[in-house]
Amino acid sequence: MTEAFLEHVNFTVSDPAKTAQHLHDWFGWNIRWQGPSIYDGVTYHVGGSNSYVALYSPGTPNKGAESSYQTRGGMNHIAVVVDDLDATEQKIKESGYQTGNHADYEPGRRFYFRDENNIEFEVVSYT
Repeated sequence: MTEAFLEHVNFTVSDPAKTAQHLHDWFGWNIRWQGPSIYDGVTYHVGGSNSYVALYSPGTPNKGAESSYQTRGGMNHIAVVVDDLDATEQKIKESGYQTGNHADYEPGRRFYFRDENNIEFEVVSYT
């Protein structure tokens, strides 16, 4: 029996093309597919050969104000493993984002940041 694996997660964002470009610049991910979707929206699938992040924007977005950490079923953060934590952090900072909550722990190192959609990312390296 093959082990189950996570294929994708889906986020609602303000500008899927812009977010897709950031994910390409920061993590080297590519657009696997893009096209129209539910509620007159558009979706981009961005990632590698086995998994991706779906970036969805409805035709008329709704501004969410609730905290995912306080909402049952809310997405708290997405963690991305990279080889070179320092180089990745530099790319993110050069894009205008602040990083924080740095930690060295066994077996790796990490930091967090939020993008313009208020999605929290954890970036971690085990090398």
